[in-house]
Amino acid sequence: MNDANLGKQKPRGLVVFDVEGVLLPKKRYIPFEVTRRLEFLKFLKIIFFGFLYETGLSSLETALKRIFKCFKGYTVEELRYYYEKMPLLPNSEKVLEFLHKKRWKTALISSGLPNIFVQELADKLNADYAFGLELVTVKGRFTGEIKGDVIKKNGKAIVLKEILRREGVSPQNCILVADDRNNLQMFQYTSLRIGYNPDFMLSAKSDYVVTERLDEILPIITNRKTEKPKRTLSRNRIFRDTIHISGFAIPFLCTYLLNRYLASLLILLITLLYVISELARIAGIAFPMFTLITSHASVKLELYEFAAAPIFYAFGIVLSLIIFPPPTGYATIAILTLGDGFAALSGKKFGKTQFPFNKAKYLEGSFFGFFFAFLGAFFFVDPIRAFIGAMVGMLVECLPMPISDNLTIPLISGVALSLL
Repeated sequence: MNDANLGKQKPRGLVVFDVEGVLLPKKRYIPFEVTRRLEFLKFLKIIFFGFLYETGLSSLETALKRIFKCFKGYTVEELRYYYEKMPLLPNSEKVLEFLHKKRWKTALISSGLPNIFVQELADKLNADYAFGLELVTVKGRFTGEIKGDVIKKNGKAIVLKEILRREGVSPQNCILVADDRNNLQMFQYTSLRIGYNPDFMLSAKSDYVVTERLDEILPIITNRKTEKPKRTLSRNRIFRDTIHISGFAIPFLCTYLLNRYLASLLILLITLLYVISELARIAGIAFPMFTLITSHASVKLELYEFAAAPIFYAFGIVLSLIIFPPPTGYATIAILTLGDGFAALSGKKFGKTQFPFNKAKYLEGSFFGFFFAFLGAFFFVDPIRAFIGAMVGMLVECLPMPISDNLTIPLISGVALSLL
């Protein structure tokens, strides 16, 4: 714990940071940095237990205990080697340095990282408090057992309450920056909650949502308001959404060149190559073509972790081709590719009205998305079905959900079209 003396001046308050997903890449540490030494079966277990937690089918404590059992026998130094391979996310040092200079106390609270590593990160960032899970070791080797308050239900809240007591800071002067629902337990002890690239729960319940640079939280903390966003689209965003929209060509390829089952097989093969390329990229190995495309199409924090969105996108198209017969399946692909793609582009460019239930999405984006989804679906179904399918698809697009909208948009809109 860093007890740096900021002088006798009373601190302005406390800013609490979740670690994974805010300061460090969330999809790197356990699943991918250690994969080269793990047996393939253990690697699959890690992915499986992580998926159960992400979808709400497992508690965090249960998932973490099962995941960490896969590292039984490792020394702390071996785990540190993989921890040190993780890059610090952009602007992390800038944000912590600014808060330190402005006399804010800062705390790093992690449920997924060993306490010793969180302490080292706090020292590096000059944070005042650091808490993580505890590794049980015998003769210098990890037993596979973990413990500590942070992995318990409401454990982070207990830790935060103790920090506030030590510092004499009230919840009215406490701010939280987090990315997932495991941090909801701390909401009652904070007056300002900022979701940073948040999951579906935090997107709905945070006071503010930031989806680009971490330093965008600073005007929110200091002025309790966001700076006016610059209405510009990055080259990566345009390239990414162009790829997304170009999927509209798949129904025409299936109509004139390939049958839908052969097209599905081809998409799955390309997806498998993409997965291999992502694992190689994270390991520092360039995978021709795929690595180049990923580098130009990645946005936000995807360059620092495994980019899973294209996988869900591919599965959404494949499921549409297999589950729903033409022309319904083709209409759902149009709703996904044109509707979701144009909703993202126009929301970023023209968005001003945030949805109260999902502050990462804009009404203007959903409107444009609906318009293009309707036009695309109208190629394959009658106007009434196209209208209803587009409406359902864009409703799903703007709702906060635990599953990627690349899957939910085509599946739910496809079911709606099938029932008409």
